[in-house]
Amino acid sequence: MWRNTRQGWGLVSIVLHWASAIAIVGLFILGWWMTGLGYYDAWYNLAPWWHRSVGMLLLGATLLRIVWRWIQPAPQAHGQRFERLAAHLGHIALYFLMMVVMVSGYLISTANGRGINVFDWFAVPALVHGLPNQASIAGWVHWYSALALMILAAGHTLAAFKHHWKDRHDTLLRMVLPRYRRRS
Repeated sequence: MWRNTRQGWGLVSIVLHWASAIAIVGLFILGWWMTGLGYYDAWYNLAPWWHRSVGMLLLGATLLRIVWRWIQPAPQAHGQRFERLAAHLGHIALYFLMMVVMVSGYLISTANGRGINVFDWFAVPALVHGLPNQASIAGWVHWYSALALMILAAGHTLAAFKHHWKDRHDTLLRMVLPRYRRRS
C-alpha cells in the first residue's frame, strides 16, 4: 500500500502529490496577495513568514518526492505514444519549475545574508547571498516561473480530467486511491 507498483501509485506518492499540489496553489495565492500588502498591514511580516516557511517545507517534500520517484516504479502510462511522451515531458517540466520557483524564492529570502526561519522550528542557512541584484533577479525569476508552474499545473489537471471522463482511463483514480486496480 505504501509503495508504487506498475498498476498504481502507493500512499507515499499520493500523499506527496496532493500535499504538494495544495501547497503550491496556496503559496501562489498567498504570494500574489501579499505583494499588495502595505507596510502598516497586520499581515505585512506574517504573510511572508508563512510563505517562506511553507516554501522551505515544500522544497524538502519535493526533494523527497524526486528521490521516491527515482527509487519506485511508475504505474504503466495510458494513452497513445504521443500522450505518454507529453505526460513524461510535462512531469519533467513540472518538477523543473517547482525547483526553479523554490530556489529563486530561497535566493530572494537569503539575499540579505540571513537564513530562513521555518515556523521557529529550524533555520535554513543563507548559503548564497550578496550577489549583485540577487533579490531583484530572483524575484523576477520567482514570479514568472511560478506563473508558468500554475499554467502547466492547470494543463496537468485538465489532462487528468480528460483521461478520466473522455478516455475512461483510471489515471485519476490511481492518484486518489492507493494501488487502485481497474476491475475487468
